[in-house]
Amino acid sequence: MIYTYTPHRHIARNAIKLSLKSSSNIVSNILSRSISRSLTTTPTPTSNHQQQQLLDLNHLPPSNNTHLVRLTTLEEQREGEFLTESVFKHHGYDIDQMHAIKFEHRPVKSPRDFITYNFMKYLRKSFDYFTGYIEPIDENHRIKIANSENRMTLEKWLTRFVVLESIAGIPGAVAAFLRHLHAIRLFRRDKAFIDTLLDEAFNERMHLLTFLKMANPTKFTRALLWVGQGIFANLFFLTYLFSPKTAHRFVGYLEEEAVNTYSRCLKDIELGLCPELEDAIVPKIAIDYWKLPENAKFYDLIQYIRADEAKHREVNHTIANLQLNGEDRNPFALQIKSDPRPQPSNTLENHKAQGWERKDLIL
Repeated sequence: MIYTYTPHRHIARNAIKLSLKSSSNIVSNILSRSISRSLTTTPTPTSNHQQQQLLDLNHLPPSNNTHLVRLTTLEEQREGEFLTESVFKHHGYDIDQMHAIKFEHRPVKSPRDFITYNFMKYLRKSFDYFTGYIEPIDENHRIKIANSENRMTLEKWLTRFVVLESIAGIPGAVAAFLRHLHAIRLFRRDKAFIDTLLDEAFNERMHLLTFLKMANPTKFTRALLWVGQGIFANLFFLTYLFSPKTAHRFVGYLEEEAVNTYSRCLKDIELGLCPELEDAIVPKIAIDYWKLPENAKFYDLIQYIRADEAKHREVNHTIANLQLNGEDRNPFALQIKSDPRPQPSNTLENHKAQGWERKDLIL
């Protein structure tokens, strides 16, 4: 079931939201918000009572913004006169399956996993420092951060998203390019991996284009990202030449961290810890690509983007478990209708966050 907006559902949701607001206890309010989210993608607005206890809006110190991006104006957010439809259509997600997405880590099982995971963690620490991000330890720490100068603002969130997506769009494109060359050099079919990898690269680029409608990187940021993209693209290219499995395992771990970042953002919105996010306008490019309702909220957008990253996590961890020299097919490209066993899909159906093991696939 793909999410669609209907007036009847909207009326029912408003009635439920009104009944939930009657509780003044913080714990019960948070619980009520979890219940409401099983009915709608948009979080229940934070009550004034709860927001006063979680976020002291009158005494917030100046935030330590990174100043690496500039928020765009309404004029800059407008689309051009001629718009071309996306070649790669989004497959859509079941709303309940989207809500079920969470951070999940594939345990390190081999030297390859150990190397790729620890390299990714090193990059994550550098990324956190660069974007002014502090990972909360628990709920109290999350609230403490939100009331300090290190809190996440709209500018800091968009900085993090732009930097993340400007790098995330590289692996799928590089892998598809190399597999394309490999196929024509060896005069054989690729068994449908190229299509999935190009779709992943396109999807990540749509994430970036969406956030660029909201924030414009400064010249300094662009220069840093150009250098970073050049280094990362070449390193990934060389890694994929010699060990495609290593490259895909690295991307799987990278996508785990992306899911974690977007989950943190959603939680901050639910708790009202960054009011700017609740009022952020969803760009038209996102509404068209994800088929969102015209009144979609930023929370809705992040739900879809987190689900995309979870899908990439599943795909890359799965591909890293396969034989990639022409032996195995891409299990995400085709479901065998005559076989009743669970199979991977292009949506969140039968989703496995840690990837599918080779023995469980129909290859």
